[in-house]
Amino acid sequence: MCVEDEESRQYNKMTCTPVWKLVLMLGMPTTVSMLITNIYNMADTFYVSKISVAASGATGIVFALMAILQAFGFMFGHGAGSNISRLLGARKVEHAKIFASTSVFLSLATGVLIGVLGLLFPTSLMRLLGSTDTILADAKTYGAFILISGPAMTVGCVLNNILRYEGRAFFAMVGLTAGGILNMFLDPILIFTCHMGTAGAGLSTAVSQYISTAILLYPFLKGKTVTKLHPRYITKDFADIKNIVLTGLPSLTRQGLNSISTTIVNVQASVYGDAAIAAMSIVGRCSNLLFSFALGIAQGFQPVSAFNYGARKYGRVKKAAWFTMLMGMSIMGALCAACYINAPGIIRLFRDEESILEMGTGALRWMCRLLFTLPISAVGSMLFQSIGKKGRALLIAAVQSGLIFIPLILILPHFWGITGIQAAQSLAYLGSAIVTLPIVAVFFRDLEAADLNRGKS
Repeated sequence: MCVEDEESRQYNKMTCTPVWKLVLMLGMPTTVSMLITNIYNMADTFYVSKISVAASGATGIVFALMAILQAFGFMFGHGAGSNISRLLGARKVEHAKIFASTSVFLSLATGVLIGVLGLLFPTSLMRLLGSTDTILADAKTYGAFILISGPAMTVGCVLNNILRYEGRAFFAMVGLTAGGILNMFLDPILIFTCHMGTAGAGLSTAVSQYISTAILLYPFLKGKTVTKLHPRYITKDFADIKNIVLTGLPSLTRQGLNSISTTIVNVQASVYGDAAIAAMSIVGRCSNLLFSFALGIAQGFQPVSAFNYGARKYGRVKKAAWFTMLMGMSIMGALCAACYINAPGIIRLFRDEESILEMGTGALRWMCRLLFTLPISAVGSMLFQSIGKKGRALLIAAVQSGLIFIPLILILPHFWGITGIQAAQSLAYLGSAIVTLPIVAVFFRDLEAADLNRGKS
């Protein structure tokens, strides 16, 4: 039965609104946020690519560094957010505040640590991420600003996820879109008008990240959230920290493997020269932009599943999962078809060298063939992470982000050459979907049985 008192409006919204409507309601602001984020990532690629082929290749190297920072941010953000949403669903508000404050502190410390270590050993870091000698100077320049913005990136990820898991996706959207739009305006000014080149792109990203994080912090400081951020809420109980880390581990695994995968792609592509690295970097950004349409809706599903699981409304969890999965596949199918047809024109927007155009077009078309299957594993991983099923969430996240792709990217080029590099990710999308579907189906069957048995008792 739905309560109607003012104090419980948020509970009522999360547990009584039709699931398809709630997923879309929470997913649309997240989709906008992700689109803006990916568009400004592509803006970096676009503007930097106008400097030189080496600078364009550097964006692919630094993208792997950003993925590392985001990996820890998402680990603490999802680890706390999943617990917060389930605790709010169970009406345990004070315990939820502990997870919020602790995760922000942990993410800040991690961002500072990565930034300091990276700035102390920049050459070693960039070479580890796959930089060639010709790309190294641009990668170090760009990467230095990303390392400086590391604390803002990690904390911003946590604040964004806490807001989403509370069901306040609008506040998260404002923070992320403001930073993204600012970055798109600053890029051409700093790169070309101020003649800063690659350094301008890095400075633009750093400034935008700190402003975005400040905006995300605003709702907490003004009391517009259920959870609060204060040093007194930072836990001294190791069990809470362990819970955050283990629940968020699938996110760290997902982002970490994405970073490793990007590095391996850079290394494998470097055999074919800087043009190949630049081409794969461009295609990687295009892939992320396309997937952000479906992933935004899927992230709207996360608080729905966590909150309702905490409220023991299991039927709503199941309906939300299948709706999100089918919606994501439909959106991705339409976008991939359009992208496949227009692949040469899309690549030409960034660089028009014949070598980049040829390699980029082939890679983009391979990606479009099977990218529509990615929402299956994405929703599966988000489902289990949101409801605290850590083992299954970790397995699907690992399969989705690297366990299939890394062997393919290492093996296929020996048989297909550059085509093996182009095709590896697309084939990995299909493999992860095949692994995920039966795991999700079995879980819902067991959940229905447990719900039925509880009703009889």
